[in-house]
Amino acid sequence: MATPDTIVHLVRHGEVHNPEGVLYGRRDGFHLSDLGRAMAARTAETLAERDVTVLRSSPLERAQETAAPLAEKLGLEVGLDERVIESTNRFEGHTFGRGNNALRNPLLWRYLYNPFRPSWGEPYKQIVTRMMAAIHDVRRDAAGHEGVLVSHQLPIWTTRLHAEGRSFLHDPRKRKCTLCSVTSFHFVDDRIAQVSYSEPAIELIPKGDRSAPFSAGDAPVEERPEGDPS
Repeated sequence: MATPDTIVHLVRHGEVHNPEGVLYGRRDGFHLSDLGRAMAARTAETLAERDVTVLRSSPLERAQETAAPLAEKLGLEVGLDERVIESTNRFEGHTFGRGNNALRNPLLWRYLYNPFRPSWGEPYKQIVTRMMAAIHDVRRDAAGHEGVLVSHQLPIWTTRLHAEGRSFLHDPRKRKCTLCSVTSFHFVDDRIAQVSYSEPAIELIPKGDRSAPFSAGDAPVEERPEGDPS
């Protein structure tokens, strides 16, 4: 493999304080938990050792709060990029706890007819289009160095599937994208030559969440529809 000249890291935000178990999606008012802030600090320690010259984030609070400790360590401004925001979802605002699962409501079943699109949310191809545009902007601005984009699980995972030429149809329990994980796109010129993955905060993630991770308060994976935001 040719030596990459630029690397763009996609960082998933840390754990969110969400005791009610609401699928928060793009809603305001959802911040990192104390554990989530510790995860962000741990990931910042790792990335601060890299040659990062560009730092951008989804405008949602949980993403900005994840970017903040890295920005402080590197002395960088955090640019906000709407293109790396969470995906839209028809179930946003509903609760998915075991005693109050929105999927038991027949009125919502009409959104589940097409897992390839997916019918309950933003089309996968649309997610990839906006994410890749943001990634290439960072690649150009960080040319010869490294850049970081703080985003959300589904946009990051969908973009990785695209980069690796895999089907968008997937089991959310098998997404390799834990809290505060780093999915890295290694570029040679404008071509992705490699995708790598690391978990700087893995020791802080509850053991039950490591094999099928989801943010605190999200629906358990066996109960939520594929494509839920996290």
